[in-house]
Amino acid sequence: MPTQRAGSRRLVGVYAADGGLFGELGYILGKIRGTRSCSLCDISHGRSLKARPAWTRGLNELSVPLTVVHLNEMDADTARTAAGRSPVVVLLEDRRARILLDETDLAGCRGDPETFFSLLRGRLAADGESSN
Repeated sequence: MPTQRAGSRRLVGVYAADGGLFGELGYILGKIRGTRSCSLCDISHGRSLKARPAWTRGLNELSVPLTVVHLNEMDADTARTAAGRSPVVVLLEDRRARILLDETDLAGCRGDPETFFSLLRGRLAADGESSN
C-alpha cells in the first residue's frame, strides 16, 4: 500500500487468518473444528465465502476508506501497529497509526455488520475530535 499523504486517513482491517489457498483452507478447517475464530471474518462474511450485503453497503457509506487484509498481506505500517494482534482495525493518518478497534471491540459486535459500522463511525468521530 502507498505511503500516507499529508491529511489522508485510511483504515485497515486485519483478519486473524492468512490469505491464499492454504491460509483460507486452514482457517475454514479450524473454524469447523472450533480451534480458530476471527470476529472480523464473522462480521464481514458470516458463514459465507462471499461478503455480506450489509458489509459491502457499510464499506460504501464510510467517510474513511477501509481495506481488509489477511495477516500475510499487511503493509509495514499496519504490521508495526498491529504488533501481532488480530483481528484489529488500524487507523493510519498522516504520521500516526493506531489500533482503532481491537479484538474485544470486534467480538462485541457479535458478527453484526451494522453494529460494527456504528461502532467504527463513533470511534472515528471521537478520534477526529481528539486529534484537532
